[in-house]
Amino acid sequence: MSSSAICEPNRLSHVGRIFPALRRLLLSVFLSCCCYSVSLHAQASNPNQSWTDTSVAQSDNANPTRTVEKHTQSGNRTIDSQSIERRDADGNFEPYQDIEKTTIQVDSSTVRTVTRTFGRDSDGAKTLVQVTEEETHTRPGGDSSVVRSTSNPDANGNLQLVQREISETKITGKDSEETKTTVMLPSANGGLAPAMMVEERKKQDSDDTVQSKKTTLLPDVNGNWQVSEVQQATTRKNGSEVTTDKQTSHADIDGHLSETSRMVSKASETPGAKHDSVETYSLDVPGAAPDGNLHMVERTVTTQSTNSNGAQNTERRVERLDPGDLDAGLQTAIVSTDTVRPGSSGAQAVQTIQMRDANGSMGIVSIDTAKSNSVNAVQVQISPATPSKTAAPKK
Repeated sequence: MSSSAICEPNRLSHVGRIFPALRRLLLSVFLSCCCYSVSLHAQASNPNQSWTDTSVAQSDNANPTRTVEKHTQSGNRTIDSQSIERRDADGNFEPYQDIEKTTIQVDSSTVRTVTRTFGRDSDGAKTLVQVTEEETHTRPGGDSSVVRSTSNPDANGNLQLVQREISETKITGKDSEETKTTVMLPSANGGLAPAMMVEERKKQDSDDTVQSKKTTLLPDVNGNWQVSEVQQATTRKNGSEVTTDKQTSHADIDGHLSETSRMVSKASETPGAKHDSVETYSLDVPGAAPDGNLHMVERTVTTQSTNSNGAQNTERRVERLDPGDLDAGLQTAIVSTDTVRPGSSGAQAVQTIQMRDANGSMGIVSIDTAKSNSVNAVQVQISPATPSKTAAPKK
């Protein structure tokens, strides 16, 4: 297997190669807590294409929002825009945030992307709040580099560079690669200075196993790089099932590493159906004193099926420990269900999110509806949540 095919399931890398980001077409406040998206469009073979998606998010605890996403591709230029509106005091939708992204295929080895984010000032006028510029180069042999710069406007509206991320990926063998990323932030002396370094190594073994190691380093008071976190993952494929075991270790005040979390995920696929599960283990258990061991604190199970009419149904169930009743074990905390139906004039989707209340009952907190003018095949894309603290069972 070529090293360019090396990948880690359920993970979007921010270094090295560019992995296409999932377009989040059903955007709402509650979707962020579930970290998963529904895509109503699929890639078309026509290089010049356009589509529009509109979604409306309603919930009992948040102001309803409407999101309109547009995609236009012509030749070597692609423009994606996202406009988010929220209801005002009179019940009408008003502009809230706009994101405009332009991607240009400069040549066969260079891609340049500029993303502009706009907000609204006190008078409702459209105001630029951030600009991100990214340029990717791919060299013969598979090596690549990415430079990503982020700028914010100052009080006078002039853009000031606030972050730069530089990544270099090198092919180190037939089935292995290394990526080094340096993040630079403003320093006390002016300009930008290195603030974080990430080193990642991946290797594809001959038995369909991928080994990866990601090391995060931070500078100490003297400017010397010290290991802060290490993530090691092993991905194995057995027939139609893919299993990933990721362990995370953190350094203590003396620099000694110890395992603090673990995540075990399994993905399988059968004709017309997909099944994914993610188990999260942690040293920190809500409502309990640390005992030095890793305990399962969350389990997420996602099932997806497609019927003979092309409609896709997805259920995502999140189970968590109840801090007030740890003896009860994992209990269902969130259930999200979607139905996406294709049609002659496009696709339509409905997503319903239920959450457990203080009395233990499941109640609907959000209903999203979306429609797209794309008549291409409907495709549901699921991006499982990555908890802020992951963990695994103590060996």
